[in-house]
Amino acid sequence: MISRLVARRSLAVVLAAATVLPVGGVAGAAAPATTHPAPGTPAFETSPVPLEDLVPGVPPGPAQPWQIDTPDQALPPKVYTPGKAEDAVEPRDAPPGTYDLIEYVPLADAVAKVTCSKLTGPYQRQVEGWLKLKVDGKQSASDCKAIRAFQVKYKIKPAGGFAGPVTWSTMMLLSAGKNPNAARKCPVKSYRVACVDLSRQLTWVQKGSKVVSGPVPMRSGRNGYATRKGWHTVYWRHKNHWSTLYNQPMPYAQFFDGGQAFHAVYGSIYTTVGSMGCVNLKLGDARKLWNTLKKGDKVYVWGRRPGT
Repeated sequence: MISRLVARRSLAVVLAAATVLPVGGVAGAAAPATTHPAPGTPAFETSPVPLEDLVPGVPPGPAQPWQIDTPDQALPPKVYTPGKAEDAVEPRDAPPGTYDLIEYVPLADAVAKVTCSKLTGPYQRQVEGWLKLKVDGKQSASDCKAIRAFQVKYKIKPAGGFAGPVTWSTMMLLSAGKNPNAARKCPVKSYRVACVDLSRQLTWVQKGSKVVSGPVPMRSGRNGYATRKGWHTVYWRHKNHWSTLYNQPMPYAQFFDGGQAFHAVYGSIYTTVGSMGCVNLKLGDARKLWNTLKKGDKVYVWGRRPGT
């Protein structure tokens, strides 16, 4: 459910899943791990917990100021009403550069420092189609030139022409524009609906046909941990939630189905590997969503995450 890992484990997961690694950024590979909090993290986030002791519903360590547990992606957390002092605490900011548009590149390209990749990317067909190139799923010199030009224009680094998740996600966001529901796949209702498009990895909030928040890029569940489709309801909100199962923060968590929630992550959401079931967001986007949605608002999930 949570993404940010220590560098070595993150690299291992990324290489195993997509045979690529990020250049100049943090790989968010979304897997259970025990990590160390960043400097300046509040005291309630610092209790180390052995992985074998991460029992859902049991907070890590004595005398925590408030509940910081979350169960697995199927079972709901223990719901309670946060006090004013708890709600007054804002989640810490993400370190500078956390959400930079850093593309995944093949290891061979990174080592050789190639100007234009000759290798086929994980989103080759989708990127070819968006750029109106010949859609054959194979990288060509002309493909690379066109992809690289797009990456330069939208400040995606390194601009090596590799069709990775950052490039594809940027294209999906551009296509969505101010009318992400042009295909009307998210039901139009008189009340607020948080729309979760797994196919394009986008989320937004609409009321009637008007978009009131977003669209923004997101990361949904990987194979075996799919973000569940259909209608859901925001049933609990916890601004400073902490997962004992994955020993990771879940800022601005808004639970809508069991242990699945919208929440921010302190790491890249642009990965070929999905989350553990939650809808991962950048911190600023999660904060805006927190200020838009309320308990009882509806959530609609549809589509299929690429690669699942």
